[in-house]
Amino acid sequence: MPADNLVDIEDLHFTYDGRPVLQGIDMKIPRGKVVAIMGGSGCGKTTLLRCIGGQLKATRGEIRLGEHRISQMGHAELYRVRRKMGMLFQFGALFTDISVFDNVAFPLREHTDLSESMIRDLVLMKLEAVGLRGAHRLMPNELSGGMARRVALARAVALDPLLIMYDEPFTGLDPIALGVIGQLIRKLNDALGATSIMVTHDVQESLLIVDYIYFVAEGRIVAQGTPDEIRASRHPFVHQFVHAEVDGPVRFDYPAPKARDEFLGAARA
Repeated sequence: MPADNLVDIEDLHFTYDGRPVLQGIDMKIPRGKVVAIMGGSGCGKTTLLRCIGGQLKATRGEIRLGEHRISQMGHAELYRVRRKMGMLFQFGALFTDISVFDNVAFPLREHTDLSESMIRDLVLMKLEAVGLRGAHRLMPNELSGGMARRVALARAVALDPLLIMYDEPFTGLDPIALGVIGQLIRKLNDALGATSIMVTHDVQESLLIVDYIYFVAEGRIVAQGTPDEIRASRHPFVHQFVHAEVDGPVRFDYPAPKARDEFLGAARA
């Protein structure tokens, strides 16, 4: 992978209530690329994303965003650096009591001193980029799920961030909306010259748009590679995940005594 990385993660550990969640993560995110973090539910993907964004403080290890050392920042410095980050939360997380326009305008009003006329132009430009300029007066409860996700995407890129993070951006979308969001993620990343990190378990859509994939299992990176390398991987966990196989390293049956012993034993008792 290219040496010019926007995000560098070295030996990252995170423990919650004495339980290890991340256990020695090493990761490099090159500038201008879309990188996916994949793995099963509860493997630590979203925790990793929150550590990169500074929402969680790593127990041990280093996270660097360019020249900034995220893991060592105080609140005020982290707040300034977050201006360089955009975030699309799972299900969009729009503010329900304000309009589409005001949702997209929120980060501009929070982080800049721009005039309202300038903010208006920027908001409408971002909404145009996601095909929703005509919906700027609508309220979130008037939007379909796919439209709401596109508004959230417009808000995530409102400040033209260096780094855009996506937490399960495809969850709950129909096939048409899912395809639209996937293509927008790729096109906006390239148009803005940004870098994107996408936490997802939607394999097929992600392999169409990302440049590189990290697979996480039990808090560790177990495999990594380009989409073609991942498709061809013989790693048991990756193969099971990519091909949606019922059984493999992730077992279908939860550990239990042999059914014969349990049932016959109960009958004899």
